[in-house]
Amino acid sequence: MQNVQLAPSPGARPGGEPLLDVAPAAVQAAPQKKIALLRVLGPGHVWALGVGIVLVGEYMGWNFAVGKGGPTAALTACWLAGILYTCVAMIDSEITSTVAAAGGQYAQAKHIIGPLAAFNVGLYLVMAYTMLEVSNAIVTGDLLEAFITNLGIPGTIDKRAYMVLTIVALAFLNYRGVLASLTLNLLITAAAFAAIVVLFVATQPWAPGAVLQHESLFVGLPYGSLGILAAMHFGLWFYLGIEGTTQAAEEVRSPARALPLGTMTGMMTLLIAATATWYVCSGLMPWEYLGQAVTPLYDAGRLTGSRWLEVFLFLGTLFATVASANGCINDASRAWFAMGRDRYMPAWFGAVHPRYHTPYRAIVFFVPVAILFAVSTPLDQTITFSILSGLLGYTLMALSIILFRRKWPLGSIQRGYVHPLHPLPAVLLLVLCSVTYLAVFLGYGTQLVAMMTFYIGASAWFVLHRYKYVRRGDQFTMHWPRPQGY
Repeated sequence: MQNVQLAPSPGARPGGEPLLDVAPAAVQAAPQKKIALLRVLGPGHVWALGVGIVLVGEYMGWNFAVGKGGPTAALTACWLAGILYTCVAMIDSEITSTVAAAGGQYAQAKHIIGPLAAFNVGLYLVMAYTMLEVSNAIVTGDLLEAFITNLGIPGTIDKRAYMVLTIVALAFLNYRGVLASLTLNLLITAAAFAAIVVLFVATQPWAPGAVLQHESLFVGLPYGSLGILAAMHFGLWFYLGIEGTTQAAEEVRSPARALPLGTMTGMMTLLIAATATWYVCSGLMPWEYLGQAVTPLYDAGRLTGSRWLEVFLFLGTLFATVASANGCINDASRAWFAMGRDRYMPAWFGAVHPRYHTPYRAIVFFVPVAILFAVSTPLDQTITFSILSGLLGYTLMALSIILFRRKWPLGSIQRGYVHPLHPLPAVLLLVLCSVTYLAVFLGYGTQLVAMMTFYIGASAWFVLHRYKYVRRGDQFTMHWPRPQGY
């Protein structure tokens, strides 16, 4: 076969002689570099993502548990929910340090249970974080309106404008890059946590009666033991979202180390903050008012009589809501992006920005959805929507860890973290989730039925229409041995 000389090129030797003397059929184009998410995050960013999403629960929402059953019931619900989320954190840390992929619990269900469970878990995640983002935007608007009113100039702002501004500005920040958005979360989350600590110290807990008036304000169980059950509904708000740390699995430098460390230290942070918050607020305001306040920690700062403390708690509340909304946008977009990449949703959503390396289409898609809910839905309903979506995901998480240990026992694959006392955490998680379902049904039965109808309808749509587009062979990215018994 006669070789054909290639035309001189910038890569030719002096005199025009080509570097290669080959046939055209052997010349192949260089493969294009795949655009992917960047691994730039460390344990501090994981902590900031988890705590940043959840810490707003100390600033608002948890106090509705006081209205349901009184302060004693709220504290009991706080600790029971703490046990529930400790189980979630331990289970999540084991599976995600092994299944290190965007989508968190969605990726876990995809590898361990199957397509229908994965679709539902992905949808639960997206709705839980979007509704939590909406709740944060609502509180931001209410907080700014209250602060301006307290300055003596009421009626000068439209809180809906600040709701929209919060959502759009944070979506733009997430669009531009994960490192910048989560570094911001690290800073403002630390500041919001510091505000809780400062308030706790300023109220002099070592001197009962000096500032805190537990003796005169504290009541037992005004609605009896049933109040503890009812309080479980909003007791989850102290910790809802800590499982969001797993959404960063594909962007963490060392998932096996950073995810368990960031998640477990985040849970410890929240347990301290939740107990301190309850203690201060229950000693500063009557439980009847505390049970329906929109911004209880800001109100607590005002009731101390210290102007600088009021301003500090205003900033702490603002930082907490912004950090939470920012983290929610990050997590919801990662779950939606992962579902698009696997064709559980249209593949169009599985795109990564060529410059910023973010799932930009998934980020932008939820901006109008969040705005619509923020300007039209009451706060307690958006909180309930988020809690119920999270509960459904936790229920499947307990099933996931049982199947995970059965299919791949310890020693069969490498794990970054092994949670202790299995299967006790999974059993505890299922029991506490069942109790909370009952608590939600007692107070928001209609909304519970409506949400279950929505998720059942979405499952039917997936089975009848979307499943045929899923590429089953492409979605399994873990190089694991064949499961035992299969």
